[in-house]
Amino acid sequence: MNVTRHLGSALLLVAALMLAACGMLPSAPQRSAANGKVGADNTASSLPVSEKALDVVLYALGLVETGYRFGGKNPEAGLDCSGMVSLVFDKAAGLRLQGSAADLARQGKIVATTQLRPGDLVFFNTLQRPYSHVGIYIGEGRFVHAPSSGGKVRIDSLNERWFATRFEEARTYFD
Repeated sequence: MNVTRHLGSALLLVAALMLAACGMLPSAPQRSAANGKVGADNTASSLPVSEKALDVVLYALGLVETGYRFGGKNPEAGLDCSGMVSLVFDKAAGLRLQGSAADLARQGKIVATTQLRPGDLVFFNTLQRPYSHVGIYIGEGRFVHAPSSGGKVRIDSLNERWFATRFEEARTYFD
């Protein structure tokens, strides 16, 4: 696994996406009052994104395809969701976030889904208990995470039915 190679590819992808978007942030998901599910907002967020948050996104994108390992905290041996978040925030932003997904959910500031920005964390109830899974929001309703199913770090959409029905909240660590 060559993190540097993946990071270079991720940097090119993000640069292309930012140029294509003319510097506008993508729309953020929002929960529908009718069904409580996360859905796409029709307006683009105009909230600024910190440089550290963008570094977090780039680093996380560089980990895509890294193997999964329960309790994993480094890319060579494999990562679980909270291990991935802890590693990314430490290496990319110099922030120490440690513990399980539930521990991470007790830190940071709650963010409305309509105010999600790249670098924020998104939390899910995936094991019949609150805050059992965490990912890093990257924009356009998508997030990077290390799911046990599939065995690799990957990108998924908050709007996919499985994730939308299990979404709990988002938190920011950059304000």
